[in-house]
Amino acid sequence: MVGLFSRTPKDPNQKRNQEKFKEFKKLAKQKKYDDALKLGTEYLRMVPNNHDALFTVGGIYYLKKKYKTAISHFDQALEIGSYDVDVLLLKAYSHQKLGENKRAIQCCEKIQEVDPKNKAASELLSQLNS
Repeated sequence: MVGLFSRTPKDPNQKRNQEKFKEFKKLAKQKKYDDALKLGTEYLRMVPNNHDALFTVGGIYYLKKKYKTAISHFDQALEIGSYDVDVLLLKAYSHQKLGENKRAIQCCEKIQEVDPKNKAASELLSQLNS
């Protein structure tokens, strides 16, 4: 009877997906970005709403200077956690690299709503406003 009311449906691939996620994080930590990207993208096809995976894949694209692709991953991550300061900051930097200062400023302002003393956001804002 208890099983009828469990909150999350059982994922038959959960164990395999968790292993894949661990391997993906390990590759990212080891700076093996091409392999991490391949595994992370594969993982996101099966588990599309993993905030951490979206952020990490977006971060790798940012490091590879693929800012538009990074932003799309950051946007997906922000749909899950709209006030994630780390995601917002990398998104702001991506917009800055693309010359989209207005959007970068919006990200910084959103950061300051939740973390008014965020030094990185303040510094970026002063660069963008000068």
